[in-house]
Amino acid sequence: MKVYFIGAGPGASDLITLRGAAILGRVSMVLYAGSLVPTDMLQHCRVDAELIDTAKLDLEQQEACYRRAQEADCDVARLHSGDPAIYGATAEQMRRLDALGIDYDIVPGVSSFTAAAASIKAELTKPEISQTVILTRVSGRASAVPELESIARLAEHQATMCIFLSGPHLKKIVADLRLHYPDDTPVALVYRATWPEERSYQGTLGTILTETQKAEWNLTTMLLVGKALGRGEQTESSLYSKDFTHIFRVVKKKKHDPL
Repeated sequence: MKVYFIGAGPGASDLITLRGAAILGRVSMVLYAGSLVPTDMLQHCRVDAELIDTAKLDLEQQEACYRRAQEADCDVARLHSGDPAIYGATAEQMRRLDALGIDYDIVPGVSSFTAAAASIKAELTKPEISQTVILTRVSGRASAVPELESIARLAEHQATMCIFLSGPHLKKIVADLRLHYPDDTPVALVYRATWPEERSYQGTLGTILTETQKAEWNLTTMLLVGKALGRGEQTESSLYSKDFTHIFRVVKKKKHDPL
C-alpha cells in the first residue's frame, strides 16, 4: 500500500492537479481536513471510498488510520489544502510512515499565495522592483516563528511578502512592516482565495488599518505587500524585447548593420 499526500489547492475543486484528482478517483481511503478542504473537492473520490475528516483527529488517531489501511493493504490519499510543502504538517506524518514501513508519494498543489496573487491580478516579481518572494506567517498557538524570521526582520529586504493567516494579527503586522516599507507601499488582503465567499481589499500600508475592519479578515486571510503589486509604469523585462536574442529567437540584422 501507499499513502499519497495531495495538494488540494486553495479551495476551488477544479484547481486540484490532474494527477491528484486521478489518485482520489482510485484509492479506497481518503483523509482530509474538513476545516480547510471544501467538501466539493470530494467529488473526485470513488463513490465507495471511506472519507475521514481529520479536523477533529490528533496525530495518533490519524496514524491509526494509516495502520488500518496497511493491514488491509489499501492505498490512502491524504488531502492537504494548498501545497503540502508549505505549512502542511506533512513531515511529522512522514516520520510515522517511515517508522511503519509505509511508502508514500507527494503530489504538489496550487498554493493559496499564488491563488491570492491571481485573485488580484498581480505579478509578485517585476524587473528592478522585486525578484524575491518571501512566504511567512506570524507565531500562533500551534507553532512559533523563529525570532530571526520575524516580520520586522524580513521586512528589511523590502521584497514582495506573502503573509499567511495574517488576519488576527493585522495591526501588529502592519506596524512591523512600516518599520521598513514606506506608507505608500501597495498591499492586498485576500480572504479564502477561490472559495465562493472570496473577497479582497487593495490599498496601501498607510490606509489598510483605517479602511478595513479586523473582524472581517480574522480567518484564512493572505496579506500581500510590496512595490511589485503596484500598477504604475514600471521597467519591462528584456525577455520579450525585439532586440533581445537567445537560442530560441535570433534577431535578424538590418541590411545597414555592420557584420
